[in-house]
Amino acid sequence: MTPTEIIATLRSGNAAYIDAKTNPGDVSAARRAELANGQHPIAAVITCSDSRVVPEHIFSVGLGELFVIRTAGNVVSDFESGSAEYAAGHLGVSVIVVMGHTHCGAVGVAREGHGHGGGKGVPRGLNAIISEITRAISGAGSAAEAVRANVNNSVNRLLENPEILELLDAEKLEIYRAVYDIDSGAVEFF
Repeated sequence: MTPTEIIATLRSGNAAYIDAKTNPGDVSAARRAELANGQHPIAAVITCSDSRVVPEHIFSVGLGELFVIRTAGNVVSDFESGSAEYAAGHLGVSVIVVMGHTHCGAVGVAREGHGHGGGKGVPRGLNAIISEITRAISGAGSAAEAVRANVNNSVNRLLENPEILELLDAEKLEIYRAVYDIDSGAVEFF
């Protein structure tokens, strides 16, 4: 599939998800057995760890179709970048989607100004995430602007990875930005 076809598949899956009561994705024993021999996901999705943000459901896919990388606030550090590099370089994924979401707690905490130098009541590990987001959203006015700025920052962090840059330059990889709306279920690519 081309990157354009992959994004069209994800958009179509999201449209189905908005009105769905269950996920139509294949999770059968036969599919599990097939995947025991290796995986060939169509896309990698970097998103938040939030329990309301489940890419396999949001895009109406089954086992083995997405390589999902999750961290609070969809922050990209060396670990997430390395995971994306693995998906693209080893598994042959040609699309990476970095997807933020509305009502993000980590972005909300950063907007409240708790992210510099061990903000009061913020544990050290979480503070590293909040500090990264605080830097990313500096100058963003609304919550929606902050979520987008955070997604943009995560994409910029991916672009610091030489292997990812090499795949982009060779036109073997495309990176897309998206925001998932928790209220409506819709994903907006931007």
